[in-house]
Amino acid sequence: MRLKKTYKLLYYTYMPSRNIVKVYDSNAYYHVYNRGVEKRKIFLDDQDYAVFVSLLKRYLSDKQALDSRGREYLSLAGKVEVVAFCLMPNHFHILLYQIELGAATQLLRAVCSSYVTYFNSKYNRVGALFQGNFKAVRVNSDNYLSYLTRYIHCNPDNYLNYEWSSLDYWLGNRTASWLNDRALNDMSPKEYMAFIKDEEKLDSTMENMSEILFDY
Repeated sequence: MRLKKTYKLLYYTYMPSRNIVKVYDSNAYYHVYNRGVEKRKIFLDDQDYAVFVSLLKRYLSDKQALDSRGREYLSLAGKVEVVAFCLMPNHFHILLYQIELGAATQLLRAVCSSYVTYFNSKYNRVGALFQGNFKAVRVNSDNYLSYLTRYIHCNPDNYLNYEWSSLDYWLGNRTASWLNDRALNDMSPKEYMAFIKDEEKLDSTMENMSEILFDY
């Protein structure tokens, strides 16, 4: 399929090390991502994927949640939004909209730290799971943002039937209070489906997107 070949070419062309953002802005979109240390798998079964998603929900919920000791979890509702995401066996992509300065970093640190604790306990391991700090790049162009959602959603080969991405939410098949799938999506489900399948239109713009595509 030409669409997947185009993605794979760019996927292995642009190195991610340059995208460790030093300065964040409020009211800005960021593509954040990371992979397993030594490219190892970070999700081994459906429970692992579900736990990572539940952590996003935990820290983005506007409802009070308490841990086992009765302490209130950090709530970043109204400070940062998840717009799109895709969890792959050895890496993840998340498109965030940061409203309050510092909220994106707080979210990623909280989610990843909690997930590593869960993962290491479940699989009886110690040490780092992710390859250093998460990487991020600010996305300024509306056109880039639209195509970035397409890139994120089309990561899996079987993307139309893949459970661990936000595509089903964008297509109106599922809803979640912690996911702002309407932030960039003014298309109907039928229009968005046609958009992600439009290979010719994709080829004409992908060459200008090197700053938001990365290798893993």
